[in-house]
Amino acid sequence: MTERAKVPVSPADIASPTVYLDGIPHEGFAAIRAVDGLVWHPYGDEGDRSGFWAVTRHADVREVSKNPEAFSSAIGHTNLWDLEADALEARRSLIDSDAPDHTRLRRVVSKAFTPRTTRTWEGMARDIAAELVEGYAAEGGGDWVEKVAAPLPIRVILAILGVPAEDAEYMVELTNHLVEGTGEGSSLPEDAYGNTTPTRLLPFNSPASHDLYEYAEKMRRLRMDQSGDDLVTSLLEAEADGERLTAAEYRNFFQLLVFAGNETTRTAMIHGAMAFAEHPDQWARLQADPSLVTPAVDEVIRWASPILHMRRTASCDVELAGTEIAEGDKVVMWYAGANRDPEVFDDPYAFDVGRADNPHYAFGGGGPHFCLGAFLARMEVQVLLEEMLARDVVLELCSSPVRQASNFVHGVSSVELAVA
Repeated sequence: MTERAKVPVSPADIASPTVYLDGIPHEGFAAIRAVDGLVWHPYGDEGDRSGFWAVTRHADVREVSKNPEAFSSAIGHTNLWDLEADALEARRSLIDSDAPDHTRLRRVVSKAFTPRTTRTWEGMARDIAAELVEGYAAEGGGDWVEKVAAPLPIRVILAILGVPAEDAEYMVELTNHLVEGTGEGSSLPEDAYGNTTPTRLLPFNSPASHDLYEYAEKMRRLRMDQSGDDLVTSLLEAEADGERLTAAEYRNFFQLLVFAGNETTRTAMIHGAMAFAEHPDQWARLQADPSLVTPAVDEVIRWASPILHMRRTASCDVELAGTEIAEGDKVVMWYAGANRDPEVFDDPYAFDVGRADNPHYAFGGGGPHFCLGAFLARMEVQVLLEEMLARDVVLELCSSPVRQASNFVHGVSSVELAVA
């Protein structure tokens, strides 16, 4: 292991969940990017391995993302803390797998999220967006999270999965509790939702994961009796290398799709609405030239950086940015830092809907773990903007957002906006 005394220590705290109650600490990320090589960021209480290498520059995030042989997703965990072996296996999903398991699992669902397939869902997503935007405008505004940003993506992903629309609010409730698990811990008692499993074995250490598992099992039984034209049926009938998904693989897939297919897009929609309220000149540009919607979608997503980080673990001794990394070291890619890298983005702290060159890493830095739902997320943000433009909806910020204490999801619990 590299001698910690000989490497620079992070000049800023970017790991404490409470830091994000004031928004992304951009000054801290800038200070870390300015240091030659990588910095070591203390974190946790795991002895000599308490901490991680903070990867905040765009080029370095790309290098880690595209080298899964040296930077593993399957060792330890993909968040900042390690899991014991039994907990890691119990939670194992597409995100925390390496080849060949990752290749096999991704093949099961990849066809469901191609650009061609995504286009078949656009009409459904647009109808939902139109309904929500019309209702919001008629009421003159309100909590954007509750009335628009939360219901839109969850209703879309549930329709894709084949889950009844009336269960959308309940799924939002469960995933909100999962986000809590990325911060200071769950507010729920361990036996909430009838949970009897030790929470260390559950995703996000949350008993809400138990209920998502139970719901996944209910959907499994339903589709075993009567198949449907939906993703749950596809998961149950799919074969990977001649084998069906195991029960654990199926339930972890279901949990991942409900969370990732909802929470991250919701977060982009929240920060996008806030950005347009705070930068009315950019909304005016869109109104004057609707062709800017396409670059605006990616600018919203870059600006939001919904997932703040993802961890890898060095599977061998390796060098990155001139820094020697020892086998077993945690290496954490901070997308929030890479998406403001001045070496890549002109005027990176400006919200610019016409930004032509926008190679953001909100969907990851490329490689085998590039976000499976990237096309779906872009489509949902686009139809939302288009439906707002069609109704001349102009937003104004009424109060400061209530942010979530999470170093993983750039979450906002509520924000009051008005329709001007």
